[in-house]
Amino acid sequence: MSSPDREVRAARNDTARTVRRPVVAVTGAASGPGALLTQRLAESEEVKQVLAIDERRGEVTEAQWHVLDVRDPAIADKLRGADVVVHLAVDLDLGTDTAARTAYNVRGTQTVLTAAAAAGVRRVVLCTSAMVYGALPDNDVPLAEDAELRATAEATGVGDLLEIERLGERAPRAHPGLNVTVVRPAVLVGGTDTALTRYFESPRLLVVAGSRPTWQFCHVEDLVGALEYAALEKVEGELAVGCEGWLEQEEVEELSGIRRMELPSAVALGAASRLHRLGLTPSPAGDLAYTMHPWAVSGSRLHAAGWRPSWTNEEVLAELLEEVSGRHTVAGRRLGRKDATTLGAAGATVALVGTAAIVRRARKARRRA
Repeated sequence: MSSPDREVRAARNDTARTVRRPVVAVTGAASGPGALLTQRLAESEEVKQVLAIDERRGEVTEAQWHVLDVRDPAIADKLRGADVVVHLAVDLDLGTDTAARTAYNVRGTQTVLTAAAAAGVRRVVLCTSAMVYGALPDNDVPLAEDAELRATAEATGVGDLLEIERLGERAPRAHPGLNVTVVRPAVLVGGTDTALTRYFESPRLLVVAGSRPTWQFCHVEDLVGALEYAALEKVEGELAVGCEGWLEQEEVEELSGIRRMELPSAVALGAASRLHRLGLTPSPAGDLAYTMHPWAVSGSRLHAAGWRPSWTNEEVLAELLEEVSGRHTVAGRRLGRKDATTLGAAGATVALVGTAAIVRRARKARRRA
C-alpha cells in the first residue's frame, strides 16, 4: 500500500473513532461509584460527553449536570443525545425503610429503561451484585456468569436486585434495539456500608458450624473500571466482577487477626431472625447465607475483553479492615463505644450474637416509655 493510501486509511480510522465516541449518561452521579465513574468518563478521550444525573449536583465540573429524581419521567428529555446510560441510582442503605427502598429502586429502574428507549439510547448498563446468584452449599466455585440466579429475597436488598435484573432482561423485548448490560460485583469495598462489610466490625467472626464460606471482594475502583468497559461497549451481557480467586474462611481469619466464634446453625439463624423481627438489627437472617456458603464468581467475560482487576482479595480485605477500624457491630447492629464495652464484657457469645443483652435493653426502654 502506498504512503498516500495509508494516510487516507489512517484518517478514516481517526474519523471513525471520533464518530464512535459515545455520549454517556450516569445516574446516581453525585456520590459513591457514580461519582467515581463520572470523573473517569469525563477524563476519558474515548468519551465525547458525560451527562450526570442526580438529586443534587456533584463535583465533576466537566460533566453536564441534570438535577432530578430518576423516577421523574422528565428524565427522558435529559437523556436525549445519549448513546449509553449507566444506571447507578440504586439505594441499598441498611437504614432505609424496606418498602421505600424497594419502591425507589424498582420504579427508578423502570423509568430509566423506558426513558432510555424513548430517547433513542442504544445501551443501558445496570449494576446489581453477585449476590443474585445466591449463596448455596452446592454452588460451583467459581460461578460462571451464565449460572442460574438462585438467590431469594431473604437478604438485604437482594429482592430489589433480582427485580432490577428481571426488568433488564425484559427491556430489550419491550424496546427492540435497546441493549442491556448487567454488572454484578462481589463484596464491594471502598466507602461502602453493607451487611457483609459490617461482618468485619464484629469482635469475633461468626462461623456457622458445618458451613463452607468463600470470600471474594471487589474494590470500588475495579467496579468503576468494569462499568467503564461496559459503557464504552467493549463487553456486553451479564458481567461478574471481582478480585482474582477467593479466600477461604481460615485465610480471612489469619489475615484479619480476628478470631472466630463457631455456632450451630439453629442458634445463629434463630438469633439473627429474632433480632431482625424485633427491629433491633437491620440485617435479616438471610444475610447469614452469604457468610456460610460460596458465591465467588469467575469474571471470565470481562477477562476475555481485556479487563483485569487492579486489587487482590488480600489488599481489599486490608483496606476494609482499615475502614472499619474503631467501629463496633453486633449481629449487624452498629454500636456506640459504651454499648460495645458493655457487650464485650458479657462474653464472646453474647458479644457476637447480642441477643440477650440487646433484647433486655430494648424491653427496658419500652417499659420506661
